[in-house]
Amino acid sequence: MRATDVMSSPVVAASAQITVQHVARMMINHRISGIPIVDGDQKLIGIITEGDLLRRVETGTERQRSRWSEWFRPNSRLAADYVKSHARQVADIMTRDVVTVDKFATLDEIAELMEKHGIKRVPVVHDGKLVGIVSRADLLKILASAAAVSNEDSDRSIRSRLLTELREQKWATHLNEADIVVSTGVVHLWGVVGSEGERNALRIAAENTPGVRAVEDHTILGPLRPGPLFPAI
Repeated sequence: MRATDVMSSPVVAASAQITVQHVARMMINHRISGIPIVDGDQKLIGIITEGDLLRRVETGTERQRSRWSEWFRPNSRLAADYVKSHARQVADIMTRDVVTVDKFATLDEIAELMEKHGIKRVPVVHDGKLVGIVSRADLLKILASAAAVSNEDSDRSIRSRLLTELREQKWATHLNEADIVVSTGVVHLWGVVGSEGERNALRIAAENTPGVRAVEDHTILGPLRPGPLFPAI
């Protein structure tokens, strides 16, 4: 399987001009811990994570050092810490050197990058533009679905047909594409649904998709994420 088979797409993204407070609210509202930063052409220019917002003057968590210890730290490091804790715009604190993968990267390549760089998510780009994101949770869904021995071409076709159907249904506009996993013709449904009716509709849509051998429902009932995830950024 490849990045395009498991990635969340489209991605909750933001511009570099928004405020730190705004991006913090986005993380809370969408229940995510990192947000890619894009320009007007949807090209990836950075990423900001919860870790970038831990040491903030507003919360009283900025780094406190003794005058003695400051003597042994270069001014460039002290200045960088000050920017991290005081800057108002995302552009000033985001990570610009982002680890990315192409949409055809294998899951093994993605896992290796996560392990090597100690990161929890990898943006997926194509022709320089952000097209998705793969998180550690997405890889765990594949593991839980026992997808290692899947027929990639057949499963990819089944998943594509099901996603096309769901994009046309108003009740499914909040669903996350990464929560749909297909393994050897079995559709695994993950994520949060708002009602039993929605859960049943999702199951029936999967059962009616050509090529599907079975459907396994792992969804849970709970409050939905605000805002649609299927429409373009």
